[in-house]
Amino acid sequence: MPLLALKIDIDTYQGMKTGLPRIREVLGEFSLKGSFYLSFGPDRSGLAVLQLLRPRFLIKMLRTNAPALYGKRTLLYGTLLPAPLIALGFPEQVRSLAEEGHDVACHAWDHRLWQDWLPFMSMDMRRRWFAKMMDAYESLVGKRPESFGAPGWRVDERGLSLAAELGFRYLSCTRAPRPFIFAENGLPEIPSNLPCIEEVGVQGVKAALSSHAQESDPFVLPVHAEVEGGIHLNAFREILAHAVSCGYSFHTLHDLASGVAMSELPVRRLRIGNVHGRGFPCAV
Repeated sequence: MPLLALKIDIDTYQGMKTGLPRIREVLGEFSLKGSFYLSFGPDRSGLAVLQLLRPRFLIKMLRTNAPALYGKRTLLYGTLLPAPLIALGFPEQVRSLAEEGHDVACHAWDHRLWQDWLPFMSMDMRRRWFAKMMDAYESLVGKRPESFGAPGWRVDERGLSLAAELGFRYLSCTRAPRPFIFAENGLPEIPSNLPCIEEVGVQGVKAALSSHAQESDPFVLPVHAEVEGGIHLNAFREILAHAVSCGYSFHTLHDLASGVAMSELPVRRLRIGNVHGRGFPCAV
């Protein structure tokens, strides 16, 4: 029986305010638990305008109809509008996620800073970024975080070194095809190894699920609260129904990481490459 986990990233204030309740409602309809990777700090999504000079990013924004996907206010946060706090602005929602048995994990402090400027962040800047994120997590969940999923699947050797130093138990930072052990830090990586709906559309996601339905490896479907909790809500229902019909057994990433036989995972180094439909190179 194939194993499937839902990795649900929350990148924006709108994703936390509107997308998260809708995602939770759909998960409840299917009696499923999700793995929620939260951005805790300021939503500075408006700064993405600086990335429009990158042709791949511009094409992605145009292809996905970003204003409809994320909302017009989101595209102004951190520039013409103040940057609201994301998960820290909704403490009761975060606590109730954990109380209901969902995974709650770390995705970001300042999502745009990491995704857009990672190569230029000093180690001191990175330490402060991680410290703010982890302290925010502990203040809401009541324990130290176990997992980190890098914004935009963008990570480097310095980021991996800090993740191990700061006590994370497993990562979900890449788009690799199978779980593995990072040679850089010895931590297991549970990758997002299925495509996003904004990359290939609903039919593309369903086709990917069908193609792996006879395999026994664990699969992780990347979901974004802003996307599947927004204009693609019904498509999300359709995808979950299809996964059920394909015979997938649903788990959280914590379940998958706990069930991994470390000695059986391959050890490999970080790789960077392009993923179809994404505006930046990713860890693959």
